[in-house]
Amino acid sequence: MKSRLNITVDKKLKKQIKSYAKQRNVSISELVEYYFEQLTRSGKQRSIIDVVESMQIPEIPQDANLVNDYHRDMENKYDD
Repeated sequence: MKSRLNITVDKKLKKQIKSYAKQRNVSISELVEYYFEQLTRSGKQRSIIDVVESMQIPEIPQDANLVNDYHRDMENKYDD
């Protein structure tokens, strides 16, 4: 059974979160739920470093231009 949880974040961070979620085709609620699941897994608290280290490493094509991708994403970020 799901339950509602209200959180407050900075406006700039909210835009970044929305953009991040949209790029990954997930909801903000799913991101938060996943983080909390990772944080509380096995009944012991884990640090954000533990969570990050347990994440899968994305496959990035050898010919990817991450700098151009970053700048394109930053331009699109404020179009919403």
